[in-house]
Amino acid sequence: MLRQADLGGFAVADDVDALVAMTRILSPHCRVTRMAGGALIADWKRTRFLGMAPADIQKFAGGSSEERAELVTGLIRAGCATARRKEHSDVEVGLWLRGVHLLIRTMGFGRVLRLLSLAAPDYARADPPSAEVVARLKRTVQSHSRRSWLVNDDCKAEAVTAFVLLRRSGLKAVLHVGVREHPFALHAWTSSAGLCIPDADPCGHVFTPVLSINGGGQ
Repeated sequence: MLRQADLGGFAVADDVDALVAMTRILSPHCRVTRMAGGALIADWKRTRFLGMAPADIQKFAGGSSEERAELVTGLIRAGCATARRKEHSDVEVGLWLRGVHLLIRTMGFGRVLRLLSLAAPDYARADPPSAEVVARLKRTVQSHSRRSWLVNDDCKAEAVTAFVLLRRSGLKAVLHVGVREHPFALHAWTSSAGLCIPDADPCGHVFTPVLSINGGGQ
C-alpha cells in the first residue's frame, strides 16, 4: 500500500472526499496532496514522502470497514498516523480524579497547571474528537466526583483530569480557568468536541476565561 514515493509516476485523482477522509486520520505533521496516479503524503517530521495508489485513496471514502482499517494500520506503521488508544475505564478515571485532586491540594492549582506539559502531551490525531466519547468521559468524571467524599465536586480536579485523559488518548482539548466578579469566584473546565467538563456555567453563572491551555502546559 504505502511506498517510498517516486515523484514521476502519478496521474490526477479527483476524489476530494477520500482526501478529506485521509487528512482526518493523518498526524498533524503530515500533509496529503493530490498527485498524478494517487496521492503524496509529506511527512515533515521525518522529512520523507510516501505515495498511495488511486484504489487505496478511494477506499478511505467508499471502502469497507475492513479495507479502511487495513489502510489506517498501514499509516500507523509508517508513522503517518497515531493509533487512538482505547477509552479509559471507569476505574482508571476514578484513580486519575482522586490522584489529581490530592496533587492540587498538596502542590497548589498553579503548580499542577505547570506540570501539564509532562502529563498531557499535545494531541496527536488530526481528526476531531467524538462528542459521544467526550460525553461518556464527562458522565464518568462527574459521577466519580459526586460519589467521592474526597473530591466532592471539585471543578479543578474534574477539569484537569478530563484534560489529561483526553490528551493522553490523542484528542484535542482545551483547559480554561475563568473568573466571576460578583460574588468573586474561580472556576475551571475543559472543552472538547463542543462539550465542557464540568459545565462552563454551573448553575447558570457565567465565568470569563482568564487562562486557556491549548497545548501541553502552554
